[in-house]
Amino acid sequence: MEIDSCTLKAVSSSPSEKIHLRPMTLSDIDDFMVWATDINVTRFCTWEPCTSREAGIAYINSFVLPHPWLRAICLDDDRAIGSISVTPVDSIRGEIGYVIGSKYWGKGIATEAVRLVAAEIFKEKPEMERLEALVDVDNIGSQKVLEKVGFVREGVMRKFMCLKGNVRDMVMFSFLPSDSLL
Repeated sequence: MEIDSCTLKAVSSSPSEKIHLRPMTLSDIDDFMVWATDINVTRFCTWEPCTSREAGIAYINSFVLPHPWLRAICLDDDRAIGSISVTPVDSIRGEIGYVIGSKYWGKGIATEAVRLVAAEIFKEKPEMERLEALVDVDNIGSQKVLEKVGFVREGVMRKFMCLKGNVRDMVMFSFLPSDSLL
């Protein structure tokens, strides 16, 4: 895989399509609504599915646009099919999170997006010492994505998070600047 750090593009030899990451804008609302209204996609998200275009616009305006590092996951045609973010936890840690439309599950696209971010985030944010992910124990697909990229599974955080009214066990993953991408 080649990585062009200026545009965050991935050219992969895998069967997945080429992807790139770019800032998400309000003009992505129609694409956003495809995954943001899907209960299968939002099952493990901290936010509820959007129930209207207006709710989607409000979400983009209040959460997506002001986020310190959130990108649209796009195909060659620049259509947003998901998003990926790195949220500061403290001065040396960031938490990666991602969501992708169910039509694109199992095609290696989320894996490529996570790989792009893991390859570049420590260059962009040299103060960051650790990129981590908290994944619901039942979200096997997301756990596989992280493992394929080279994240280390550190353990299960029991009764760690209340997600949509339910107390959940979460799996902690990490990636350090010294770790190798797979």
